[in-house]
Amino acid sequence: MPVSHNLCIFLNVGLGEGSALPVGVPVPWPSATPPTGWLKCNGAAFSAEEYPELAKAYPTNKLPDLRGEFIRGWDDGRGIDAGRALLSLQAGMLEKHRHIVVANDGYDTKDEWELATIFKKTYTQGRGLDATNTGGSLIPSPTLHSRGSIGNTGGSETRPRNIAFNFIVRAA
Repeated sequence: MPVSHNLCIFLNVGLGEGSALPVGVPVPWPSATPPTGWLKCNGAAFSAEEYPELAKAYPTNKLPDLRGEFIRGWDDGRGIDAGRALLSLQAGMLEKHRHIVVANDGYDTKDEWELATIFKKTYTQGRGLDATNTGGSLIPSPTLHSRGSIGNTGGSETRPRNIAFNFIVRAA
């Protein structure tokens, strides 16, 4: 994108000198290069002498590294994300959940079983895993492995749909 185009966007959205936007507020920016007076939120250290107002917002004299990160609102006593400090980094997590095991075509269940139940030698006809036989082996001479999966699909992270922007902060 040409510099003149970025400058036009910069001025049109009110990010120039005299901006009402406070120093230190992260702003999504649609370009790899921040405008003059702005810095990337890439974890870099900055000079408190050069940017005294920015040092008030970030007293460690280090910008947050927002590359590849989402910003989350601070809990501030609400109880949804209790115990978090401002500007603290939080690792990813999946909410505790369960998977449905399909027992037979046309039958599914949300019941839970112990392995001893699934691999029992005799059983009576019923619904689910033992729905078709009586008196025999559900799984003859079962061999249990230390690894397996149920519904193991997906990628390397949990994330909502998103669009990548460069987070920048007004430094002066």
